[in-house]
Amino acid sequence: MTALSVAEIGTRLLALNADSAEPWSFVEGKIRKEFVFEDFVGAFGFMASAALVAERQNHHPEWSNVYNRVVINLTTHDAGGVSEADFLLAAALNELVAG
Repeated sequence: MTALSVAEIGTRLLALNADSAEPWSFVEGKIRKEFVFEDFVGAFGFMASAALVAERQNHHPEWSNVYNRVVINLTTHDAGGVSEADFLLAAALNELVAG
């Protein structure tokens, strides 16, 4: 897996965010999104489901949770930057939230 260029990341972010009210962004060498849920149970339920998706893809997020918010940062450490694997996981997480 190789890291994508900044231009490639920009192009892929446009496609990833095309149908999303809450977009992913490129911050400090990672793609990032904050998911907001109705309450802690909604946030934690998302994290549990997202963990299963991440495990199936063998690609694990950097994330944090405070009450109803889950912040996810994606990067591929082995590639030294953002890779195709990050965009695949981001798209799957968007689909998970959309239902």
